[in-house]
Amino acid sequence: MPAMIPAPPPSASPASDETHAPSLGMLLTMVRSEMVRAIEAELAGQGLDLSFTQYLILKKAHQLSAASASELARAVELDGGAMTRQLDQLERKGYLRRTPHAQDRRALRIELTDAGEAVWQNTASVCSERVMAAAQRSLDSTEQAQLYDYLGRVLLALRDKP
Repeated sequence: MPAMIPAPPPSASPASDETHAPSLGMLLTMVRSEMVRAIEAELAGQGLDLSFTQYLILKKAHQLSAASASELARAVELDGGAMTRQLDQLERKGYLRRTPHAQDRRALRIELTDAGEAVWQNTASVCSERVMAAAQRSLDSTEQAQLYDYLGRVLLALRDKP
């Protein structure tokens, strides 16, 4: 059974002390790090040489169909230079291609190749689903719904939306 991290008491001060539970920010960071590690391990276990960032780019390219590099960069929160390097690597692996934009000769559209679509459909998305299921295995369906609700509300509050 995994170790339980106790919730901090309501009156806990923001002062950091190793004897107290991690802050919300640290806990979210640790959860994200473990999910990234687990997804990369699942991908590697299936023989895929993909980083988490490349996995995200494939996911967004699949969702958006043909998108510009800047649209993909915004979607996965990368700067232009980092996105170009990742796209170059994914193109060399045969998972995506750059094609001319139909209306703007200066622009390129990024789209998955047949190999990229197959990798996404048959392996990458399945790896992600396994990790997400494992991450939530200690929660019943009501708790899973509550977790989504809580995290969604935290995100909206941070984005300052009503």
